[in-house]
Amino acid sequence: MMLTTTRAGRLSAPIGLAGMLTLLLHQALAAEELPKLGADIAATSVSGLSSGAFMAVQIEVAHSKDIKGAGIVAGGPYACAETEASRLVPFWPSAVLQNAQQALNQCMQTTSGMPDAKKLAKRAEELAKDDKIDPLAGLTDDNVYLFSGNEDQTVTRPVVEAAAAFLKDAGVKETNLTLVEKEGGHAFITAQGGAACGITATPYVADCDYDQALAILAWIYGPLAAPLAEPKGQFVLFDQRPFSDPGDGFADQGVVYVPPSCTEKLGCRVHIALHGCEQSRETVGDDFIKQSGYAEIADTNRLIILFPQTKPISGINPQGCWDWWGYTDLDYLSKDAPQIKAIWAMVEQLATRP
Repeated sequence: MMLTTTRAGRLSAPIGLAGMLTLLLHQALAAEELPKLGADIAATSVSGLSSGAFMAVQIEVAHSKDIKGAGIVAGGPYACAETEASRLVPFWPSAVLQNAQQALNQCMQTTSGMPDAKKLAKRAEELAKDDKIDPLAGLTDDNVYLFSGNEDQTVTRPVVEAAAAFLKDAGVKETNLTLVEKEGGHAFITAQGGAACGITATPYVADCDYDQALAILAWIYGPLAAPLAEPKGQFVLFDQRPFSDPGDGFADQGVVYVPPSCTEKLGCRVHIALHGCEQSRETVGDDFIKQSGYAEIADTNRLIILFPQTKPISGINPQGCWDWWGYTDLDYLSKDAPQIKAIWAMVEQLATRP
C-alpha cells in the first residue's frame, strides 16, 4: 500500500468523536507488517537530525559490527547526556532530570562546559567490555559524515566537533570522518523542498541547494548512481507495535521505502533515517519522509530506507524526541535499550528472507 500524506492532528471539528474513532481504526487496519526482504544486514547504515543524530550515534556504537557508517546532522557524542550522578544513584525520575539538564547545557549548548570526548570514549569501552554493545573495533572502518549549519543555534558547532572527536577516540579512522560546515539552520538540508535556507522551524527541512541525503549516503557507501527525479518504489506504512512495548516512545506506525529492485532481488542495503524532535509523522506528516531526498537515491542504488517514528508523550517527551537522555529507561545506550532494540529488530526483519 502507498503511504498517504494526511497530517496527524489536523482533523476538523465537525468530524466528531465517532469520525475520529473510525479514522484511527482505519489507520490501524491500513498498516502492514514490515516486509521481509532479505537485506544485507552487514551493510546497514544510519543517519539522523538532532535527537535522531544522537540516536544514530547510539545505534552505530551499539551495533558497530554491522553498521557501515553514519550521518550525524546537528548531533553530539555517544553518552553525552549521561551524568555521573545518574550512574551512582540510578533512580529513574531524578536521574532522568539530571541527564536532561546536562543534555541541554552541555550536549546542545555548552554553558556548562564542553562534552569530554575522551571520557565518553572510555565509557563506550566499558560498555563494550561488559558486552552491552559491540566491540569498538567494529567502528574502525566506519565512514561518518557530520554536519553543523552556520545558523544552527540549537545544537552548537562545538558539540558536533565533540562528536567527531569522540568517534576518532573510539577508533574511527580520521580519514573516514568528514565534518561539513555550511549554510543552514537546525534542519535537514535539501537541494529543493522545505523551508527557506537558514530557518529553524517546522518541518525542520530546509532548501539550501545542497542534497544532504546524497552527501551522507555517498560518504558512507562511496560513489552512487544519480538519484531519480521522482521515486518509483513504495512508501509502506507498517505496524511498529510488534517491535516495541508501550512506553518506549514509538508511534503505532512507521514507514519504510522499498525500491522496486529490492522486491525483485535479495541483498539490498538498509539505511535507517531518524527524524528529529517535532519532526515525526504525528507532528509534521510526511515532510521529512518525502522531502529529505532519501527515496530518490534509494531507487538507483538498491537501498531500503527505514523511517522509524516516535510520538509525543505529554510530560515525558512532549516533542517526540528519540531517547538520548534516559526517558524510556536508564539503560538507553546498550543493544538492549528499548529504542535501540526495537529499531534493530526492524532491521533484522528487513534482513529476513521472504
